[in-house]
Amino acid sequence: MTWEAWLSVTALVLSVVATGVAVAAWRGGAARRTGAGRPAPAPGTPTGGRDEPDRQPPLVAFVANPSKPGVPDLRATVRRACAEQYLPEPLWLETTPEDPGIGQARDAVARGADVVVALGGDGTVRAVAEALVGTGVPMGLVPVGTGNLLARNLDIPLGDPLAALQIALDGTDRTIDVGWLRVIRYESLVDDDIAEAADELPADTDVPRDHIFLVIAGLGFDAAMVADADDELKARVGWIAYFVAGIKHLHGRRLRTVLRLDDAPPANARVRSLLIGNCGRLPGGITLLPDAELDDGWLDIAAIDTRGGVAGWAQLFGEVVLQGVGVRNQLPAKIGRIDHTRAREVHLTVAGGEYVQVDGDVLGHVTELSARVDPAALVVRVARA
Repeated sequence: MTWEAWLSVTALVLSVVATGVAVAAWRGGAARRTGAGRPAPAPGTPTGGRDEPDRQPPLVAFVANPSKPGVPDLRATVRRACAEQYLPEPLWLETTPEDPGIGQARDAVARGADVVVALGGDGTVRAVAEALVGTGVPMGLVPVGTGNLLARNLDIPLGDPLAALQIALDGTDRTIDVGWLRVIRYESLVDDDIAEAADELPADTDVPRDHIFLVIAGLGFDAAMVADADDELKARVGWIAYFVAGIKHLHGRRLRTVLRLDDAPPANARVRSLLIGNCGRLPGGITLLPDAELDDGWLDIAAIDTRGGVAGWAQLFGEVVLQGVGVRNQLPAKIGRIDHTRAREVHLTVAGGEYVQVDGDVLGHVTELSARVDPAALVVRVARA
């Protein structure tokens, strides 16, 4: 064999050896990245709000309200679903009467959770969102409440926990705005377990609190309707219980309010209800705020007024139905009407005080409040397009 042939053979052998060493080194690095004895994440596995190279498979935490029917039974389903997607054992943290979910969500973030899933009703969603605002950690939703307001506006499946769970595990992330309402003066003690758990101040403190809302805050008829809804009826017929309660308030008084939007001068307004919304879809296919979007950096305001008794409410209902399909009635002198505008900050006073609610949680009787939008403050997990 000539020296040129020997040189070629030697080069080929060295090349094979070098390739073997490189493959072995790569496999060792991959094993260290995925963890000893732990399978690598399946293709398409979500990375949550902490998408970093060389990290472990994402850890999912569930903040579950055990008082909701069927929730305790979902624990085994949750564990099985995570195992099927090669995810670590999920964290299961249950809410309590003393803590509706804020402490549990904060604990989940401190323990390295990449996604925190609210498994409960609108109150659980508010509590988890309060803890996750500004963290970049996505919030998933498995809605099992009565209204399920945010889930409706994010097109999360209702009445199908398994489908909602799948979205929470392998959906995509979307950034949305958050609303904050502050009670400046009140007629009766304002009560909000979520705000109290967030700032850890006594319930009877005079320090104004910020109350988170993700869908709609309202003062007047809508809040009184929520306040009077019967809990047993809600358990039997769901959101229809709110409409039953609303019948009692059809002849309630019109409110005298003073409204200031951003830097505009204050304006007097007579209304039945004033809504401040981040998005506008409600149960029953109702769209109260057709222009509202979750990520536009604005609060949408609707001033609702009726005169003429039942006839006024009938016309108002017609207005709601029409605007839900994109038709606006511009006729003058209507006895039932909704006037729309938008702002980033709202200040409102109401003579004599009136009920106020945030995402279906009644805070109390207030005479003065403010609200503001917190743009792109929360990451939520939604279905892939």
